[in-house]
Amino acid sequence: MAKTSAARAASNPPPARARPRSAAVELDTLPGHHIRRLQQIAVALFLQEAEPLGVTPVQYAVLQAVANEPGLDQRTLAGRVALDTSTVAGVVDRLEARALLQRHASATDRRVRQLQLTPEGEALRAQVEPAMRRAQQRILAPLPRGERAEFLRLLRVLVEGNNEASRAPGEVG
Repeated sequence: MAKTSAARAASNPPPARARPRSAAVELDTLPGHHIRRLQQIAVALFLQEAEPLGVTPVQYAVLQAVANEPGLDQRTLAGRVALDTSTVAGVVDRLEARALLQRHASATDRRVRQLQLTPEGEALRAQVEPAMRRAQQRILAPLPRGERAEFLRLLRVLVEGNNEASRAPGEVG
């Protein structure tokens, strides 16, 4: 029996069209790629320097922010270190469990928990500071000394200019 043209078309569909090939994107030309890589490197260098002390870069930032402003509440702390409030709560929980940080109810608002370093927390923060400074020096070491301040200035311009796009905008200025 002869097949109708409709039957032939149904049994032999036309070949799928090839998708147009998109142009190659060179990752090396993307600032976001380099920023992500630099973040990985910065964390690795901090951990290499501070490994014996058992502190992460985020934990150090929280300890330092509370040392800078004793009595800081968790919501304000989140803005200071540019983390969302649930992440800050987890970090504070871990530091409190290690007896490095204490939470106290505010005298003016019992719902607000104010933060204070314990003597052990202050001692650890002070002990980590030289390691943190060495890590910062290692991050900048590939740049000539005369370009380091300009690099930091440009980083601040990018962070401040894009701050509101963050899931956890930090305080700028």
